Amino acid sequence: MKLLHLISRILVGLVFIFSGFVKGIDPLGMAYRLEDYFIAWGAEWMMPLALVLSILLSTMEFVMGVVVLFNLKPRVNAWLLMGIMTFFTILTFFDAIYNPVPDCGCFGDAITLTNWQTFYKNLVLLGFTILLFIWRKKTRDLFSNLSAYGTALVSAILFAGLCIYCYRHLPLIDFMEWKVGNKMYIENPEPVKYYLTYRNKYTGETKEYLSPDYPYNDSVWMSQWEFVDQRVEDPNTFLGHDLQILDAEGNDYTETFIRNPDFQFLLVAWDLEKASTKGLQEMVGFAALAESDGYGFIALTSSLQPEIDSVKAALGLNYDFFLADDIALKTMVRANPGLLVLKDGIVIDKWHHNDFPDYQEFKQEYQSLVKPL
Repeated sequence: MKLLHLISRILVGLVFIFSGFVKGIDPLGMAYRLEDYFIAWGAEWMMPLALVLSILLSTMEFVMGVVVLFNLKPRVNAWLLMGIMTFFTILTFFDAIYNPVPDCGCFGDAITLTNWQTFYKNLVLLGFTILLFIWRKKTRDLFSNLSAYGTALVSAILFAGLCIYCYRHLPLIDFMEWKVGNKMYIENPEPVKYYLTYRNKYTGETKEYLSPDYPYNDSVWMSQWEFVDQRVEDPNTFLGHDLQILDAEGNDYTETFIRNPDFQFLLVAWDLEKASTKGLQEMVGFAALAESDGYGFIALTSSLQPEIDSVKAALGLNYDFFLADDIALKTMVRANPGLLVLKDGIVIDKWHHNDFPDYQEFKQEYQSLVKPL
């Protein structure tokens, strides 16, 4: 039984630490997920609290994992853990039934689970939590109050500081499609295969055909067989992206910019009203120098054209704005604004507006990729 108690403590502690960590290093991503829930619950008044709640919940989860893993104040942490797991198991059960948000984000963007998978995961953790709760009085408290509560407090302060750092810069680990090194298009995509399943109306026999290699032009066969199902086999492993870059008239320039063989700078400001004006203005000189060297520089936003015109005039912005969906922009870079640079579709680097580079520093750092004059 002691071995089972040890296994339960280690497993629950590590899951809490991992879950808190992957959400804590991407506090904006967690905040976006909370906003989705607020909208689904009709609680839009809570939207301004999303970021604060993101950091608090991630910190609570991480510290709870530390407390459980190192068995700090076992009687106290058993009650806390039992309350937390009971609440979230019930919550994820209703999430699984009503599906207000497809992915609850319990592991951030590191691991995607369906709502039912999340519920089953919580059921397993609840089982281990019950064991820890039952054994709470039989577990020796090896640490003094000062050591136990001090460790929890220091862990909370340090981890909250890490969350704030990642918010003011970029996540330590990028789990999104637009992470550095990814190529954002497939050069020679293989054809997608479509398999059709038909059933004989008289014998019940089923056959699968690779479309269009089936007798669809045989009227006798078509009268005897009925369509049942279809499956798609996509040999292309690229996850892809749903970014679409449009100009004010609705013309699609996505491929033009993504496939640019030279440096292509993308300034992402998903909401100009909330964007850092200092960051937007910093890019004026950068954009001019980049374009003078023959490189592409555009800004992407989901704001409406009147707001774009107003911000450009007020801040004296000299670069062109294009339109894109706000959700797609939020996945590109966790900053408003943030800067990405692509070359032949490969994400070379990305920056938070607090860390925007000087253009000459950029050229020096990526000298090997700079085209000769």
